[in-house]
Amino acid sequence: MNILITGGSGFIGTRLVEDLLKNNHNVRIYDKVTSEKYPHLVTIGDVRDKDALIKACRGIDIIYNLAAEHKDDVTPKSLYADVNIGGADNVVAAARYNKIKRIIFTSSVAIYGLNRGEPDETTDAKPFNEYGRTKYEAEKIFLQWANENQENSLVIVRPAVIFGERNRGNVYNLMKQIASGKFIMIGNGKNKKSMGYVGNISAFLASMAFRKSKNIEIFNFAGKPDLNTKEIVTIIRKEMGIKGKMFSLPYFIGLSGGYIFDIFALLTGKKYPVSSIRIKKFTAETTVSTKNLEKIGFKNPYTLEEGLKRMIQSEFFPELNSLPE
Repeated sequence: MNILITGGSGFIGTRLVEDLLKNNHNVRIYDKVTSEKYPHLVTIGDVRDKDALIKACRGIDIIYNLAAEHKDDVTPKSLYADVNIGGADNVVAAARYNKIKRIIFTSSVAIYGLNRGEPDETTDAKPFNEYGRTKYEAEKIFLQWANENQENSLVIVRPAVIFGERNRGNVYNLMKQIASGKFIMIGNGKNKKSMGYVGNISAFLASMAFRKSKNIEIFNFAGKPDLNTKEIVTIIRKEMGIKGKMFSLPYFIGLSGGYIFDIFALLTGKKYPVSSIRIKKFTAETTVSTKNLEKIGFKNPYTLEEGLKRMIQSEFFPELNSLPE
């Protein structure tokens, strides 16, 4: 298959390119930045540039749309809509123009919002931030495209928090805080978190290139069983060899501190590692059902604990790192 990956130079995209190449696909990366690992596969471009994207998709059989604005502190906030919604419009335009019949889109469990129990793929959307809202609006655009023609094939994947080697997201920041000795647990740590290891979601996404096409399929993605925050922190501390008592603060004190940093950020124009939204996300119960993954028989190659350990070895003990693929 000839495959184009928007955002293919990124964290998940780089791993996906590797897995697709192992399966003998021809891969093209479309990204604003070049790929450190696969620079020869990159077409530099922005999903907001419809004409460039249409040109890049010539001869393509499958589009993987991974490009997104996703950080908590994106400014201006209009970038969420410009990239996530506008990008979806342009991907669909490129598919129509080039008669591409299969799109695989990475959305997010952020569309469900916080503390929703264990939402499955039929649960209504209640996003709590612009990222979740714009991802949900992007889903609607892709669904409209899929419904235009029964020959069109759409896979929507809604990942939970994805972590792994070379990631610099929230899990890495948590590990870094723990390693520094400055970590303080907010709340009791009993809130469960659905998470996914990059090696697992890449394997799943790559398998979708071979899957017999259906018109529309939607999958939540996470590793099971879910871990709670205290379990995650305990695994990290143990793998790092950190002993001693772990300090904690009640939720209301931690959240108050987050609001104070919000004020500082507003007054100074600086971005701080602590904010009210990050405190809320850290202490929220964010679990999802993966029943559709189970129905098709997909098995994660790695457990969550194995994934966390592999990430720690790679990022914090590289001199000892000899991880098998």
